Amino acid sequence: MRIYLWAAVGMALAALSSCNSMSKEECAAADWSVIGQADGGAGENPQERFAAHVKSCARINVVPDQTQWYQGYQVGLTRYCTPLNGLSRGEAGDAYYNVCPAETSAGFLRGYGLGQQAYRARSRISSLKSDVSFKDMQIDRNYDAIKRTEDGKMRRTLRDEIDRLERDIRRAEREIADLEFDLYAIERDVEAFRRNPNGPVPGY
Repeated sequence: MRIYLWAAVGMALAALSSCNSMSKEECAAADWSVIGQADGGAGENPQERFAAHVKSCARINVVPDQTQWYQGYQVGLTRYCTPLNGLSRGEAGDAYYNVCPAETSAGFLRGYGLGQQAYRARSRISSLKSDVSFKDMQIDRNYDAIKRTEDGKMRRTLRDEIDRLERDIRRAEREIADLEFDLYAIERDVEAFRRNPNGPVPGY
């Protein structure tokens, strides 16, 4: 993997934005083992993250110690690659970069998958509720417009639009109810998993 890291640095550097992963002062005083531990503990993409450090520290001609960083990164992964952290990362909607070694990835992914279920359900419910609120405001605006116009054709058009919006709202509310029912079951599984993170995922 170390060889692959260096091979990927050049490509990752080209893709990085102008923002820096470290300040000049941090580069000058860097303990690369500690930095690696922090990056591993956060589940950072190793190629992209190390390349970002190389780019940041090149400003003051500091070359990161890849060996120390990589050793620290592996230590950090032991904190990251746990079932409960997988659950937490999944619930937060965080990306996973396939960084966990074989011996810990299964447990992490069990938690991560369950957390993702909860995240997707909550996100969809939130999106639908926002859509319902927006359409409620559109309906109110249409009713106000109807009051202000004497044009019969315009009134019919506005009423047709109100009917369409109300149908959309009813569909969304039915979907919200279904999702909230599903989420209740998922959240029960999440709590069971928190109590026994090394056991099977509930419902699987």
